[in-house]
Amino acid sequence: MKIAVVALGKIGLPLAVQFASKGHDVVGVDVNPQVVELVNAATEPFPGEAHLQDKLTELVPAGRLRATTDYADAIPGADAVVLVVPLFVDDETWQPDFGWMDAATRSLGAHLTPGTLVSYETTLPVGTTRTRWKPLLEEVSGLTEGVDFDLVFSPERVLTGRVFADLRRYPKLVGGLSPRGAQRAVEFYEQVLDFDERPDLARPNGVWDLGSAEASELAKLAETTYRDVNIGLANQFGRFAEKNGIDVHAVIEASNSQPYSHIHRPGIAVGGHCIPVYPRLYLFNDPDATIVRAAREANAAMPSHAVDLARAAAGGSLSGLRVVVLGAAYRGGVKETAFSGVFATVDAARAAGAQVLVHDPLYSDEELGSLGWDAYHLGEPVDVAVVQADHDEYRTLSAQQLPGVRVLVDGRRVTGEPGWDGVTRIVLGAATA
Repeated sequence: MKIAVVALGKIGLPLAVQFASKGHDVVGVDVNPQVVELVNAATEPFPGEAHLQDKLTELVPAGRLRATTDYADAIPGADAVVLVVPLFVDDETWQPDFGWMDAATRSLGAHLTPGTLVSYETTLPVGTTRTRWKPLLEEVSGLTEGVDFDLVFSPERVLTGRVFADLRRYPKLVGGLSPRGAQRAVEFYEQVLDFDERPDLARPNGVWDLGSAEASELAKLAETTYRDVNIGLANQFGRFAEKNGIDVHAVIEASNSQPYSHIHRPGIAVGGHCIPVYPRLYLFNDPDATIVRAAREANAAMPSHAVDLARAAAGGSLSGLRVVVLGAAYRGGVKETAFSGVFATVDAARAAGAQVLVHDPLYSDEELGSLGWDAYHLGEPVDVAVVQADHDEYRTLSAQQLPGVRVLVDGRRVTGEPGWDGVTRIVLGAATA
């Protein structure tokens, strides 16, 4: 097959590589000329994705994968087009911003030819595939969906850093606008993906047709919103436990020993492209979903709560104190700040009058500076430390590496108890030590 992948980001590029590794001819389209240049040089544009560089080194010189900025080069004659352009959500209004996706869809439609299967993998509000992308593609292309081309929704279900493993691990969900489109999608993904055996599943691992694009859209929102709601519940339990001298982590471990309880862990922030964003896309369709809204608000409040704990432990004020936020990344070991709790934590500490510094082993001083922060180096004097990311480097952290530290708020339960003599060490959801 000839396959086009639109947007070569941290999901799109591994997808293109996966398709090419199955023997198909793949062209990736991206608006960033630097990304295109790096891909064509068989060089990964971003670090940290397991096996990506090895696969690029093999597939690009073999002619299986190339990149371009030109839709006219990639789209015409394609058997399948997979689109993974980002969808942004406004921080204030929680409304989706379709700007980039609209532009990409128009460019796709302008060069769409009969016989193509078009699959959107970007997470969407329910109904978007049918009510937004279908009419837009038909308008621009002059073609008719279900007759000249087929349109489906098939959500990505992977985490950056382990995309290739997740593609094998999880069933591939598809939903079409017609039975023919759905069948074509099933056949397409069966040809480009491999699946691990999953005896734990009710049916064999593979491509699962959910019956409609709307069901497939909702499945992605549901699985991610569930996690946000679960974490919100854990954070509520944690804040209650803190007030009552209870270790919520011991409580959760005990509760989850019963097979019907699956409580997640509390933490300072829910970050990344998915969990903090997709509940807002669900609320776009269902604004009266009070449970979803309350959980999102509870999780968004956790950075300020962590700073409040630090302020109380420091004697009621952080004014003039040197506070270091440990971890810019939203997740340990991943060099990505998308919706990271670092932003709200820094803002809350600054609002409390602190001199705020940021440390992250994955980022250089210049990179931290470009994000508006002063870099901190272990060994420099500091009064208060707040752990925001669960980097492995922080598991062995001790007061000796933070000279003068009086208060540690561990927002990820990553630091060990030894090494903090004389320091007020607070783990979110646990009793103060």
